[in-house]
Amino acid sequence: MHSCFQADLTSRVFGSWVDLRLSGGQERSSCACVSKRWLTLVSNIHRDEINNNNKGGVVYKVEDQDVEGDGYLSRILEGKKATNVRLAAIAVGTASRGGLGKLSIRGSNSTCGATNVGLRAISRGCPSLRVLSLWDSSSVGDEGLCEIADGCHQLEKLDLCHCPAITDKSLLAVAKGCPNLKDLTIEGCANIGNEGLQALARCCPNLKAISIKDCPLIGDQGIVSMLSSASFTLTKIKLQALNITDVSLAVIGHYGKAVTNLSLISLPNVSEKGFWVMGNGHGLQKLKSFAVTSCRGVTDLGLEAVGKGCPNLKQLCLHKCALLSDKGLVSFAKTASSLESLQLEECHRITQFGFFGSLLNCGAKLKAFSLVNCYGIKDLNLRLPSVLPCKSLRSLFIRNCPGFGDASLAALGKLCPQLQHVELSGLHGISDAGFLPLLETREADLVKVPYHQRPKI
Repeated sequence: MHSCFQADLTSRVFGSWVDLRLSGGQERSSCACVSKRWLTLVSNIHRDEINNNNKGGVVYKVEDQDVEGDGYLSRILEGKKATNVRLAAIAVGTASRGGLGKLSIRGSNSTCGATNVGLRAISRGCPSLRVLSLWDSSSVGDEGLCEIADGCHQLEKLDLCHCPAITDKSLLAVAKGCPNLKDLTIEGCANIGNEGLQALARCCPNLKAISIKDCPLIGDQGIVSMLSSASFTLTKIKLQALNITDVSLAVIGHYGKAVTNLSLISLPNVSEKGFWVMGNGHGLQKLKSFAVTSCRGVTDLGLEAVGKGCPNLKQLCLHKCALLSDKGLVSFAKTASSLESLQLEECHRITQFGFFGSLLNCGAKLKAFSLVNCYGIKDLNLRLPSVLPCKSLRSLFIRNCPGFGDASLAALGKLCPQLQHVELSGLHGISDAGFLPLLETREADLVKVPYHQRPKI
């Protein structure tokens, strides 16, 4: 009773003292400085209700400074600084300068952290907000994000990470209120599902980048909707730890006409068929960078199909692909004529035959090769065929491949005479006997040769 009476009295005194809807930045900031309650009242005035004739007004002061970034004001609030009072202060303090353009809230104060009330203040004072990031914000829910959707129609980038109180309801509001959305990241949001993604797909025709990770309610329906609706605009896709199947990969292969960067991580329900169909979909003609981690669908057949279906692929990163063998790697190298960089990590079925076979069969553009933690490598005395050497390779990085020794290094020197950067680490079988042939066969000067394992003399 007392608190309600106090709030009503404050509002009446506030309204009779000055009509802030008609006053400039100095008057609003002065009122905001009176108390937290008056700050809240000021911050809840809509930006379009304020007369901006006085653009040189004094702004509400807070401890940390606004940062100019990408042409607009940016602010990052972390931990204890992420409170409703600070958000209200930001809304009031930046209003005379056009409002905040980028806001990141990372974590929150356990007792008085940022909630929907703080986002309401931002939505009313910063209508030009273009970028919003919410990380580990358990107290911010649908109501707050709906306020942003209702007041910040210029929003272009939305990043939600571990926000359990946000559901499809607020994504529906974002879809309707923010048609200019271009970049979407959702990670660890257990209550966001297919319905929210489908709404964004219908209403946001300018989507260019999506990153979806660890959302158990998101499946093929949501991913398929986004990919099929943004076929000619979507350039970057990252899908990680989702319950999607071969269907999603088939749609990527058919509708990914503008995709240049694709990352697939920990997709247990995607099989060899998914990668094969994706490669044969003939839609990934513009794909330049492809990264795969912990996907059992990456087999010899699947990787070969990707090589054939992606003629402009320049960078391939394979991590923990347990079923990929030498045969698949060499077949891929034969078809990927535009490849410039190849990275293999924890691919234990790859041996010397796959490593040297890919170098012998790669196109004329391969410049960099990285081999990390591949325990299938054994130091064999290989007799390389009398073929043209791989003169395009300039950079080689090999780390923690115990079987890579002197014989491999000597063969590498003969095969790749233009190497300029060689970095070796954790290789117990390397000695001077391997380095000397590498140095003697040089056609170009070695610029960098760091070695992090004491050689055997």
